[in-house]
Amino acid sequence: MVTGAAKRIGRSVALRLAAEGANVAVNYASSKAEAECVVREIEAGGQRAAAIRADVSRRAEVENLFAGVMAKFGRVDILVNNAGKFFAAKFEELTDEQWDGIQATNLKSQFLCAQTVAPIMKKQGRGRIINISSLGGMLAWPAFTHYCVSKAGVIMLTRCLARALAPEILVNSVAPGTIQFPGEARDEDYIQRVPLHRTGTGEDIADAVVFFAKTDFVTGQVLAVDGGRQLV
Repeated sequence: MVTGAAKRIGRSVALRLAAEGANVAVNYASSKAEAECVVREIEAGGQRAAAIRADVSRRAEVENLFAGVMAKFGRVDILVNNAGKFFAAKFEELTDEQWDGIQATNLKSQFLCAQTVAPIMKKQGRGRIINISSLGGMLAWPAFTHYCVSKAGVIMLTRCLARALAPEILVNSVAPGTIQFPGEARDEDYIQRVPLHRTGTGEDIADAVVFFAKTDFVTGQVLAVDGGRQLV
């Protein structure tokens, strides 16, 4: 199960997991056409897939989402909590609605999905939860205070769940730096700043997700995939 899998990082992760042999539930909130396109790509590669709509910040919809996954696939071995939003807002002008909305999408959704899938994975005797956080959870970006707080919450949620759900379920997090896709304007400031002199790709994040999906002796860790941005 990959949440927010219709576009960008979620799409890259879903396609890579399928290439590694996984059947994939492609969650989306509003991007139905894009999600169905991802499903077709996965099926063309020989794996099973299904596009399932749900607002993962709402408990009832999350419960229905996993019920649908179990009906379709019969089990959930890997959950990638990817759904999220990102926008700038001056702290002095940040509204309650903006604050609550980003906490719900970026943090509450991961709590709800993890809490719902945990009994399934425990019953199976094995599971992997991989939370997509961000460098914003480690670095202070004043124009993105609401976002940084939500992603810092994801990092601590990851660590707490790693202890709470062990030993059957391993919980880790991937923290992307600036990730860009074809057609987007190059982030020249980031490129010049970081030691590797490039922005990341969806495939870079998918590589890290696959590592956490396969490992048997790593839990509670946060892997920054950032080209060395934390060093400067």
